[in-house]
This record gives sequence, C-alpha cells and structure tokens, in this order.
Amino acid sequence: MSPYLLLGFLIAGVLHVFVPKRFYAKYLSRDNKWSVLWAALLGVPLPLCSCGVIPTAVGLKNEGASKGAVASFLIATPQTGIDSILATFSLMGLGFAVVRPVAALVTGVCGGLLVNRFAGGGTMVAPTDCTCAVERGNRLWRVLKYAYFDMIQDIGLRLLIGLIVAALINVVVPDEFFLSFGKQPLLQMLVILVVAVPMYICSTGSIPVAAALMMKGLSPGAALVMLMAGPAVNIASILVVKKTMGNRFTWIYLLTIVGFSIIFGLIINAIGVGADIVPTCGEAHGACCAAESAVSFSGNGGVFRAICSALLILFIITALSMKFFDKFKKQSAVTGTVVYTVEGMHCNHCKAAVEQAVGKLKGVESCEATPAANTLMVTGNAQENDIRKAVEQAGFVFKGKSLNA
Repeated sequence: MSPYLLLGFLIAGVLHVFVPKRFYAKYLSRDNKWSVLWAALLGVPLPLCSCGVIPTAVGLKNEGASKGAVASFLIATPQTGIDSILATFSLMGLGFAVVRPVAALVTGVCGGLLVNRFAGGGTMVAPTDCTCAVERGNRLWRVLKYAYFDMIQDIGLRLLIGLIVAALINVVVPDEFFLSFGKQPLLQMLVILVVAVPMYICSTGSIPVAAALMMKGLSPGAALVMLMAGPAVNIASILVVKKTMGNRFTWIYLLTIVGFSIIFGLIINAIGVGADIVPTCGEAHGACCAAESAVSFSGNGGVFRAICSALLILFIITALSMKFFDKFKKQSAVTGTVVYTVEGMHCNHCKAAVEQAVGKLKGVESCEATPAANTLMVTGNAQENDIRKAVEQAGFVFKGKSLNA
C-alpha cells in the first residue's frame, strides 16, 4: 500500500493548500439539488475522516451552506478520499477503487436531497466576510507538512491498527468462518453494520481489514458495507450531528448511510466486483502467497516499494512521536494566558476548527489547541463564556479551565 498512500497523501496536501476554503462554501449556499451535488463532488476527494469532517461541515453551515449540502458533504466525504482510493486499488483492485467513490457520491447526493425534502431550513445567505484562518508560509513546505505530518498524525495510528487487525484476521479467523455464511450475504452485511457503525474506522485503515476478511470468505458486498458505513459514521459523529443539526437531520443522515451501503453491497455481489479476491484454502495457498510475495519484492519494483515502506514507517514514527509528547507536554498559563479543557478534538482538522472559532473572538490575541491533550491555550482578555459559546458552536465540548495547567 505504501506507494499509493504516499502519493495519495501528497495529492491531499495539494488540495489542502491550493484549493481555497471559500471555494467550497461558494457552491453550497443554495437550498437546491445543485448545491447537494457540488457538496458530494467536492467532498469525495478530500481526505477527511468522520471526526474531521464534522467541524468542516459545521464551518460550511456557519458560512451559509444549506442543510442538504451539509448532509451531502457529511455523508460522502469520510467514506473515501484520494489516499484511500489509491490504497483500495493497490489491495482490492480497480473494481472496488471505482465503486467506492461512486457509492460515496450517490449516497451523499441522495442523503442531501432527502434532508432538503424533509429537514430543510430554507436558503442560507453566506456572510460577506470570510472568517477562515489564512495559512502563511512557503506553499511547497505547507503541502509536504500537511501530507506527511498532519495527515499521518490524524490517521497513522488507525492505519497501523488496521494493518495489525488484518494480520490477526489472517492468522486467527478460521478459513471456513465466513464461508459458512456464503448463502446469506445479507446476514453478513447486517453483522458488519452492527460492528462497524458504532466504531471509528478510518477509510484508509479499513482497507487491509476488509481485504483480509474477504480472503477469509466475507462477500465483496459485505466488505463494501464495511468500507462505506464504517468510515462514514460512528457514535461520536452521531452525537455531534444530533447536537448541531437536529434529530430529523441525524436520522436521515444515519439511515441513508446504512440503507445505501446495503444497496451497493447487494449490487456488487450481483455484478461480481471483487470476485477475484478469493478465500484462503489452507497451507498450500499460504505457501503459494509467500512465494508470490518473495518474487514481488525482488527486482527494481520491490526495491521501490521497500523504500516507500521505509519512508512511510519513518513518517508515522515521527508524527506519532510528536503527538505522544504533545499529550504530556505541560502547558503553563503565563500572564494573560488561560488553558481550557476542550473535548472531542481528534485530529488537526478539529484543531483548526477550534482555533478558527475562538481566534475571531474579540479580545483573543492568539490561541492554540492541542487535540492529544484536550487543551486550548488562549492569550488575551476574552470572556470565558464567549469562548465556551464559540467552542460549542464549532461542535466540541468545553469543560472550563484546565486543572493541570
């Protein structure tokens, strides 16, 4: 996966730096089908997870995006991204790599149209002054930093967990376990939904797990259900969406993801996508795979993949080490600076959303959020109640002054 992941991260960095944030809000403010379609189209390539997409969607809503467009963006974006599309192609083939973004697009559009129909709140007018924080510095450096540090901080640990879980599945799960459900693909899908919906599953980290399960006999349709529903929703995102968007919006959002994941799962089972990923068949198959792996890592192609793997491991170790040290870093409140506890930040997109919301308050000279430590350090004379409102409107939990500062 490493060459595809490194390329996907780089493309994500280019999108982050060179596509203005205002561009997304510009096409999403109308309460009609076109804003819903644009929201899904803009969201599909973005490498945002189900936690990172929440503050982004709330920000779009605050900038004037319609409810339908917000729903479309929320549903389509976390299911896939440039990095996960390429990684899907590397492990699961072209069929899955094409079906994933198409399914995300269709699901997002349909969910947005349903929200406009049953939970719409009229057209919202975008504000004239952009409140987005402007990043400065060399653009190439910002691309590389976002691609190989910020993004890996966000998903690196979950990617590693996904690879470890995939390895464990290959070793621990009996070859015949999912084969026993071979004539009941719908039952497989329902079991996967029960497991995947409440959990946080990264769209990239879920790929090796899905591939490993298919090697053990899981149907392609059930694997797609996992790849769609798992990254798109989790308990935390459901609670935040309910709080910021309302009950009716939340039910449409959730049922659309569940319903369309099953529909697309049944479709790819019917047309045979992923049928070439065959179940394992004992020790002989394992020996054959080992021989193929040995051959694949010989020659120039193998050297290139080995170099990419080493680079990816180095990036992951560096990013996660920095995140680990941030968690235990002592943050002292100097004169004019107060440290608050803010819960619900899981990634650098969450960090940016909190800093943007608080940074525009009157009296705030500077602010810095640290997701790993659940802290927000604010310099200035802004009132705590104003900071609380800004944090909660951005979709996070404000707990007051930190006792550990």
